[in-house]
Amino acid sequence: MTDRLQPGDTAPDFSLPDADGKQVSLAGHLAGQGRKVIVYFYPAALTPGCTKQACDFTDNLDLLADAGYDVIGVSPDKPEKLARFRDKESLKVTLVGDPSKETLEAYGAFGEKKLYGKTVTGVIRSTVVVGADGTVEHAFYNVKATGHVAKLIKDLAI
Repeated sequence: MTDRLQPGDTAPDFSLPDADGKQVSLAGHLAGQGRKVIVYFYPAALTPGCTKQACDFTDNLDLLADAGYDVIGVSPDKPEKLARFRDKESLKVTLVGDPSKETLEAYGAFGEKKLYGKTVTGVIRSTVVVGADGTVEHAFYNVKATGHVAKLIKDLAI
């Protein structure tokens, strides 16, 4: 089981393809921009819960951006599926794919979880807020797809 990140930890850097196949890195978002990054991990594009969560982030993107946050969604999906997801749901958040699951594991967002009462191995719906200095400010694990963005905005006092 992968260790979960804690506030104060250095956030693992990553470089992953977005829905258009372009590389997106955490360092690229942090470098000299003084912005914070909300990295959220979800199981699969084009599924009901993940769609709700991605739409909630899209609906609140301007509010988050005005408060100094970029948002990156990470799933094990390939860029082609992310592009279909983005286009079908008119998503504005940056979506990146991690088919190898290395980034998911580095963030503690892949491992054993309960699904309908059974223990399975998969993506643990999680959100990590990375400060402009590259350290973890908040790490939320086993979050709910519905209502999570509103709770996050409240927790960040935005």
